[in-house]
Amino acid sequence: MVSEGERGRESVLSMDRDQKVLALVDAARSGDGACLEELISLHHPEIFRMVYSRTGSRMDAEDLTQEIFIKMSTRLSRLRDPACFRGWLYLIAVNRVRDFHRKKRLLSFFVSQTELKEKEPVATTPNPERQIMEKEFWHRFYGLTRKMPRMEREVFTLRYLDQLGIKEIAETLKKSESTVKTHLYRALKKFRRASELRALLKGNEP
Repeated sequence: MVSEGERGRESVLSMDRDQKVLALVDAARSGDGACLEELISLHHPEIFRMVYSRTGSRMDAEDLTQEIFIKMSTRLSRLRDPACFRGWLYLIAVNRVRDFHRKKRLLSFFVSQTELKEKEPVATTPNPERQIMEKEFWHRFYGLTRKMPRMEREVFTLRYLDQLGIKEIAETLKKSESTVKTHLYRALKKFRRASELRALLKGNEP
């Protein structure tokens, strides 16, 4: 005989992603552990990608992502509107990464930067020329974003690296949608003026 909980989870599987997330959040807030695990599983890749892009260290990204989902799990019952879940989750992630960098800057007063750097394994690729172009593109990309004011940088990366919508970015950064659009417009103007980046991007197309 199929239990009520199993029937509920079967109905979740037939929904589209947005509906599925809403249903999982509702169930997880009510104490359904299986739905909580599925909610984490669904969002883990994108949160890890977001954290990794801001730390440059796979080990740090793995640790921080785990901490983010632990915090999400303990605070989920406080989320008033399940429809705001993704923006709320990214807010937790952004704040945790900021805290990580604050602590790292503090440690840098006592420990040399060379001791803090982590050696990442170099992945082999059948196309070394493409790999060099990609490396150069991201080097210039992060060089450009580092020069942007903090809010422009956050809005730009959340929109184009993390694929969040304007409303989700506004929820994440606790800003109005019009403010987010203004910062995004300014960041895009700077990106479009970076001719070297555009040339590399075109050269990297298959």
